[in-house]
Amino acid sequence: MQQKPKVAFVCVHNSCRSQLAEALGKHLAADVFDSYSAGTETKPRINQDAVRILKEHYGIDMEQSQYSKLLSELPPVDVVITMGCNVQCPTLPCLYREDWGLDDPSGKEDAAFLEVIQSIEQNIMQLRNRFR
Repeated sequence: MQQKPKVAFVCVHNSCRSQLAEALGKHLAADVFDSYSAGTETKPRINQDAVRILKEHYGIDMEQSQYSKLLSELPPVDVVITMGCNVQCPTLPCLYREDWGLDDPSGKEDAAFLEVIQSIEQNIMQLRNRFR
């Protein structure tokens, strides 16, 4: 049996967009690829608005299995997805890389989070279909 590809969602602080992508990747595409997230820096906690909104709308509690982690904590990955942080991202060895160009909703109203979450969901489903 062929091993599932490993996908890393990468952002600066690994506290909001990349965490949302990891959670939605696990929720929507675990049968097709393994999802991870990391950043060049960490935060003490995942963004609490992101945690609350994902729990309210998807029933997913990110804090059960996820925490802010550094790129060095990732296993070797096949795909790197950057969130659109507009900073120079260190090169992670991978077979494929793309940037999703998502605005950071941190500090904004719930609607901004929902917009980013919906974009991530659409991107996850497109990625899932590419790997099937």
